[in-house]
Amino acid sequence: MAKTKTKKTAKTKNLTKKTAVKPVVKPKVAKVKVKAKDLIKKYQAHKNDTGSTEVQVANLSEKIEYLAKHLKKHGKDYDSKRGLLMMVGKRRRLLNYLKQKEAEKYQKLIEELGLRK
Repeated sequence: MAKTKTKKTAKTKNLTKKTAVKPVVKPKVAKVKVKAKDLIKKYQAHKNDTGSTEVQVANLSEKIEYLAKHLKKHGKDYDSKRGLLMMVGKRRRLLNYLKQKEAEKYQKLIEELGLRK
């Protein structure tokens, strides 16, 4: 059996090349990410803390605020509305947990974030 060689044309050469595509970063997304990093620095208990209850509540509050503004402009965006309601529920559960475990941190956090009373 003889091997047949296929001739590479311009089309097949282009298909084999891999091109690096840089992701497009939207300005609003970049601002939200910067705010998230600032919130983490503000509420973290130690240098590598990114998941403590206080940090999670602060991040959720920022996302909730952003989505609320979005929904005022785009009232029929039902998927975002559902996401907003889920975030509010998660934040409420985290705040209830924090209130039970560490009432002082809870009071301080809701005052700083301007939540509730």
